[in-house]
Formats: sequence, C-alpha cells, structure tokens
Amino acid sequence: MSKMQREKLRPKLRALKKRTILFWSFILVDEFLHASSELGVLDTLSKRGYRIFVSVVRSKKRVKEKQGDVNFILLPLRYVPIVTPFLFTLISVVTFPFFILKKRPSYIIVEPGPGILIFPWRFLFNLFKCKVVLDVRSTPVEIVGFRGFLIRIMFDLSVNVAKRVFDGIITLTEAMKEELCNSYGIESRFIGVRTSGVSTSIFNPELYDGSLMREKLGLKNKFIVFYHGDFGIYRGLLEAIKSIKLLPSDYEDVVLFLLGDGPALDYMRKLVDELKLEGRVIIHEPVDYREVPKYIAMCDVGLVTLPDIPDWRNQCPLKLLEYLAMKKSVIVTDLPANRKIIGNSRCGIFIHNSKDRIFIDPKKIARAIIFAYENRRKLKKWGNYGRKIVERKYDWKIVVEDLEKFFKVLECKKT
Repeated sequence: MSKMQREKLRPKLRALKKRTILFWSFILVDEFLHASSELGVLDTLSKRGYRIFVSVVRSKKRVKEKQGDVNFILLPLRYVPIVTPFLFTLISVVTFPFFILKKRPSYIIVEPGPGILIFPWRFLFNLFKCKVVLDVRSTPVEIVGFRGFLIRIMFDLSVNVAKRVFDGIITLTEAMKEELCNSYGIESRFIGVRTSGVSTSIFNPELYDGSLMREKLGLKNKFIVFYHGDFGIYRGLLEAIKSIKLLPSDYEDVVLFLLGDGPALDYMRKLVDELKLEGRVIIHEPVDYREVPKYIAMCDVGLVTLPDIPDWRNQCPLKLLEYLAMKKSVIVTDLPANRKIIGNSRCGIFIHNSKDRIFIDPKKIARAIIFAYENRRKLKKWGNYGRKIVERKYDWKIVVEDLEKFFKVLECKKT
C-alpha cells in the first residue's frame, strides 16, 4: 500500500474507532428537541469523539437529518395523544434490529417510555457488545388524571425492565438515585448520576444586552421578576401572581414576566384578569431555546417557586442553572434540590416552606420580591457567585465527564 493510499484510508480508520451512542426515545423534534437543552450534552459528546444518533418524531415541520454533529433518525408521525406513542412503540419493536446492525452502537440510551420496549432484542445487544442504559431525567411529576396514570405505569415498567435486562441506569441526582434504589430494590452500583447541565457558551451574559429586550417589550424602567418553563399547577406560579397583588403601592414598577406554556395557562390568565394585574403580570408565549438567554438578560431576578413535595425534592431544576449562568440572583423555595445547587451563596434568595407544602404562601413570595427590590443594586454582584457555581459544577463538559465515568464502569462489567 502506497503512502498516498494510507493517507486516504486514515480518516476512515479514525471514523471506525469512534464510539457510537444511539439515543432511542420518544421525542417530538419540532416541539421539543430543537428547543432543548439536551442538545448541549449531545454536542459535547460529539466533540469528544462520539458518533451521535437520536431517534426523533417529526410531527409537522421539515427537520434536517443533522444538526451540528448530531444525527437525527427521523420518524414522520403526526402527533395524536396515546396513538403516536403506541405507533412509536411498534416501530421500535419492529425496526430496532435494523438500527443496531446499521449503526453498531457502543451504547444505547433509552428514556422511560415507549422506547423501553426494545428489550426483546437483548440478544442483539449481547452479540454486538452494546451497553444499554435507562436515562431517568425525572421521576413522574404532576401526575393528574388518566394520562398521569399511564405515565406512572410506563415509568414503573421502564425501571423494572431496566433493572432486569439493561446494563445500568443513569439518573439526575444522588437523591434521585437513592429514591430509585429504595423504591425498586436496585443495587447502588447499578445506577450512575448525570446531572443537569447548561451551555455556558449559549447562556453567557456577556453576549446579551438586556436593555434592548426591555425597550422592545416596553419594560425600560421596570423591576422584572422572571420565570421561564412549563406552566404546571404545582410550580408556585399562581401563588407568584397573587404575590404581585400583595406588594405595597410604592412597588408598582415591579413586573412579573412569565415565559412559557402548560396546563396552568388558562388558570393563570383568569387569575390575572380577576386581580386586575394587566401590565403587572405579563404572560409571554414560549420561544426557541436559543432565544431564552435574551429574555433572562433583561430581568433583575429569576424565580423558581417549586413547592417542597416529593415531585420536586430530588430534581435539579434546569431553569435555576440557566439563571445562574446568566449571572442572575434567584428567588427560590428552600427545598433540597435548590439548596444542593446554591448552598448558602448570596445569589439565592430563599423562601422558607409553609405548613402546607403543596402551595407556596404568596405573602412569602412577596416578601422575597421586596427584599430583592430593596437590594437591587447588589443583585448583579450576587449574581456573579451563581455563574461561578455553574462553571465549577454544571457546565456540559463536566456533566459529560461524569457520563463517561459511568461508561467505563459499564465496560468493566461482563456482557
């Protein structure tokens, strides 16, 4: 073989040495993934030499098969509740061997849900020495009605299948790991921890001028308390709206800005009308994930009012990390998930729990807002501490290192 031929073969040989990760889960690409922080961990993994493939359901919009270095396996299914997840399950069971043979993944990562039913093809995983992992980003939260019942059943099925058939489980926090071990009788060594993370390059306060967004939205001289994310019933948002009504008259320049969507939206709008808070509470439709930093940049203080109930106690709130990355001080409820991240840092303004843990006392939220307002000239300095917390513990590069450590543990196990 000549030197020129060897040079031509070298890139192909390097590609063969790359480890492949196949993420197989039910994700609506045009409603979630294109606006998802999880792209951060996928991009980081690809930069560390992994080939990344992600199964996604394209329900409406045309989507490219590649975004950056992340490859999408597109499944064109219109979204219909219950029906589409069922069809995804059938596709998974029937076609998954093809993807194993074609992609030859080193690792398959599955989220709780319909994708878990790939387990009948376990013999193929063993044949190709592929490690299969269940990735638990959250235990079931805000379980309501028949849909909530189905989510709970599917989650229990997913964990029990993984316990018996898969090579391991990754979860969000040490507390959530302990919860799974106790609830499902799983050995501690079977579960690894890969926490939430945030892209410090996207959520970089140096890139955004908050005053531009303030002018665009007519909020130039306002004190802005900001929330973004899902509008769930048990997230303290209705209580946050009530807290604005409780502020003294000399705090009329305080505005609560809520960015997102969710099941509580109609209740929130109705409450704003009933309390006559138009202009004091602004509810804005959701925006693309990469647009979120522009809105955070304009605010004075972030808001995370999750109540101290089992749903939230062991989480790692992504929005909290994003506020901190943008050097924003944050009003937060005093629950273990938030304390784990902030500790006693000045960037956190804590609301202490009420006797009724399901709902937050609006008076306590109002007092926290008043405290932030009275210390508004210090908020920027306090926010610097939050950025340091994120850079030290929650940058995607650090999160991926933890995932790779778990991969090494899996490699040490017998297939």
